[in-house]
Amino acid sequence: MKQIFHRSIAVCMAIVVLMTTMSFTIDMHYCGDTMVDYSFFHNAATCNMEKAVVTPSCENSEMKKKSCCSDEQVIIAGQDDLKDNFSNLTFEQQVFVASFSATYISLFEGTTSKKVPFIDYAPPFVKRNVQVLHQSFLI
Repeated sequence: MKQIFHRSIAVCMAIVVLMTTMSFTIDMHYCGDTMVDYSFFHNAATCNMEKAVVTPSCENSEMKKKSCCSDEQVIIAGQDDLKDNFSNLTFEQQVFVASFSATYISLFEGTTSKKVPFIDYAPPFVKRNVQVLHQSFLI
């Protein structure tokens, strides 16, 4: 049981390291002020309103044709500055950490023996049924 617990702790720590070092982007497509689509792995789908041509009401040359749609991209960057601190230790400290972890891991090794130590002994003789005597029944 302890081995399962220690393995699950190691897996959780590996997931934490993976999630903090992983970078990803979120693409979002807005039509006006309403978000139409978002995507984590590829470009967000458009609403095809950007193809519609906006006609200006006046003949101003400075006014540009503009769509009601907009795309937004959020970039979440992970850590890139992970450092190996094991090399900063002295030789004696490295020997201590290596020997401590080796002996600690060996504490939780299971036995391969299938021997039952109490197989040669008879079970105790029950003079009275204790549940009936005290009338305590599991319901």
